[in-house]
Amino acid sequence: MAKHGKTIPAADAAAISTVISEASHPESSKKIPKHQVVFDYLHGSIQSGVLKPGDRLPSEAELGKMFDASRITVAKAVLELQRMNLVTRRPGAGTHVQTRQQVDGHTFGLLIPELGLTEIFEPICHGMMRSPFARPDALVWGNASGAGASGSRREVAEEAEHMAQHFIARKVSGIFFAPLELIPDKDAANRRIVRMLERMKIPIVLLDRCYLPYPERSSLDLVGIDNRRTGFLATEHLIQLGVRELAFLAEDHSASTVDARITGFHEALRRHGIRPEVEPAWRGSAQDQEFVKKALEITQAKGIVCANDVTAARLMQTLLAMGRRIPEDVRIVGIDDVKYASLLPVPLTTMHQNCPAIGVIAMATMLERLEHPDLPTRDILVPTKLVVRRSCGAHLDTNPSTNPDR
Repeated sequence: MAKHGKTIPAADAAAISTVISEASHPESSKKIPKHQVVFDYLHGSIQSGVLKPGDRLPSEAELGKMFDASRITVAKAVLELQRMNLVTRRPGAGTHVQTRQQVDGHTFGLLIPELGLTEIFEPICHGMMRSPFARPDALVWGNASGAGASGSRREVAEEAEHMAQHFIARKVSGIFFAPLELIPDKDAANRRIVRMLERMKIPIVLLDRCYLPYPERSSLDLVGIDNRRTGFLATEHLIQLGVRELAFLAEDHSASTVDARITGFHEALRRHGIRPEVEPAWRGSAQDQEFVKKALEITQAKGIVCANDVTAARLMQTLLAMGRRIPEDVRIVGIDDVKYASLLPVPLTTMHQNCPAIGVIAMATMLERLEHPDLPTRDILVPTKLVVRRSCGAHLDTNPSTNPDR
């Protein structure tokens, strides 16, 4: 036991060797960066309880020896833990796992109308529950799934307002809110909910998206991904595979994140000198054959970036029903990397977002907001990464200069 807490025992060298070996396995689609290997090991040690609140991490020099990594690489991994509020650095005393005492006595409401309807929110909630800062009883769940099961999005909006009133009655310390989407009056409903909570001076942390239309930005903290950059990278991947006839497909009344992704899509086209003669961004149902047929005829698209994996999966089924081959006739890229993305008829290339990390960071953000209510509004964005599968046609590319794993 070290003076300031325990460190990871040297006996874990075998486990570390296994982690490094798996990260560089030849069957892996992309070698994991060394700083990510260090981060994953430390993060896993904190989550599993090997490193407990108050324990000291090994020094950067010790970690460098353990992982055969430079101090800059190690520092990058430790800084990411610090950004997630999982560790604190004490001058002269090293880096320690954050304590849990600041969450005691707090109860938080989960106002997530899309829970059970949209794949990303379940792992985000699990990330919150696994946060070192969360007591088992710290989170109060709302439930609008009954309305969603009946197919009425309007009922989901009404239930969300009832959930907000319930949380106010419970006198929760704060609320995690994922704004409504896919209903015509979503903006008005979201504003009503936020005004209701702000009148009661309840802190709010937004999950995944802002409740105001893009590019407007509210005065609330937001934890999610850089949607503009994600849309750019998804589009650029297809361009680098030689596809220049591109389209973007989204559902009507989508969240503001989709508008940001469309902006990134257009920026990628401009960056590579592609100037479509017709508007390439289309909104409508990917399950509507007539709509999809019209979009393909007008745009002549050979590659389609979808607003999310749900849209990509529906589009894939529609195209296959129309006799179109994927990726030979149309290449597809999604965004989210949901559980079933690799299990679709043609495994889906997509942009992966780390939903559990969003949950952990959201909890830390809420606690920091409670402790420092005058902090500036913050966008805390978790990086995304490209996951290459068959739907983008990377295996069809014959240009050796193209890197499909970029």
